[in-house]
Amino acid sequence: MKNVHEITIKIEGKQWTDILDNVFLKKKKDIKVDGFRKGNVPKNVFIKKVGIESLYMDAVDIAMPIAYKKALDENKVIPVIEPKIDVVNINENEVEFKFVITTKPEIKLGEYKNLGIKKKAVKVTKSEIDEEIKSLQTKYAEIVEKENGVAEIGDTATIDFKGFVDGKELDGGSGANYPLELGSKTFIPGFEEAVVGMKIDEEKQINLKFPDDYTEDLKGKDVTFNVTLKGLKTKVLPEINEDFFLDLGYDDVKTKEELEQKVKEDIKAHKEHHAEDEYIESCMQKAADNMKVELSDEIIDDEIHHMIKKMEDNLKMQGLTLEQYMSFTGLKEEDLHKQMEAEATKRIKYRYLLEEIIEVENIEVSDEEVETEVANIAKEYDMTLDEVKKEIGNMEMLAYDLKMRKALDIIKG
Repeated sequence: MKNVHEITIKIEGKQWTDILDNVFLKKKKDIKVDGFRKGNVPKNVFIKKVGIESLYMDAVDIAMPIAYKKALDENKVIPVIEPKIDVVNINENEVEFKFVITTKPEIKLGEYKNLGIKKKAVKVTKSEIDEEIKSLQTKYAEIVEKENGVAEIGDTATIDFKGFVDGKELDGGSGANYPLELGSKTFIPGFEEAVVGMKIDEEKQINLKFPDDYTEDLKGKDVTFNVTLKGLKTKVLPEINEDFFLDLGYDDVKTKEELEQKVKEDIKAHKEHHAEDEYIESCMQKAADNMKVELSDEIIDDEIHHMIKKMEDNLKMQGLTLEQYMSFTGLKEEDLHKQMEAEATKRIKYRYLLEEIIEVENIEVSDEEVETEVANIAKEYDMTLDEVKKEIGNMEMLAYDLKMRKALDIIKG
């Protein structure tokens, strides 16, 4: 591929011998040779005793960044991923490196303006408003004992249960004083529905089949559960009044009609945000499909590596390691890699698309625009300007983000 460059660089002569000498001076401090005080062994004696090869590893570590810079400067290349590096020759006179450097591939933009994509119109129905209010009521519902009643969907039933398969007690299929929310689909299909209608202290035998997508040893098998309903709790929804409005944090809402309007606005804002995301994705997808670019496996693999690293960091915040996650999910490293390939490819294409538009459209960002963005971030997160700048670190990255946003605005039209 045109964007993959194999470059060979030598570090030789005095430059290489000076590096070897510096490594020797550091190493000899810890070497004790008979007839010499520790740290005072001459170089020729050191080499005769342990060999000049003992200096090579540390010397390569010093020489490699020098050679890499030379490779970039002499060939005027800008890498987009870490290079592959091999030491192809090394001796007391020289070291020779081979760098495989991947640069940004050639990009040919297609149509990226006036893409003919329309944003979805947003509507909020009365049933959506009612459903959301019911959901808010449920969130603040009071849980009370249900005496002399029958179990209904939405109740929490306290049950004793014991399961049997092929006449034998099911391993892990029993429980005592187990709180089961009816309708939660916690148990296999049919179980919770069969508990509905039971009364406190009632015993019942429930005959079911394990679903076909269950564990290999149980799927499709008949199972019998002996169930005793020990207790019932139900949710009492709060009244729609000022106390309820205050619980929701709506200080400015005084009536049910005002609550409905508030909920409508919230649902509409959420839908508009979702519609905007869908619109952006459709525009980016079409513009990227119109673009021509050939991505090497190395570029895609590098993006996947970054995605996995981010995933690993997120798992750490949850107290998990990547190894534990893969053990839980049964995934292997190659499975995870394969899963992420399509998303990684899309991310790279979108990034290259926006960067090329920045180039073609000569998009610039002024210092004033960067400062305005810093001020906006500070206001949004209640931080000082200095705190924001310290958090961001590199203002060039912020300027880059602003350029990318401008390029996206061009695509959106």
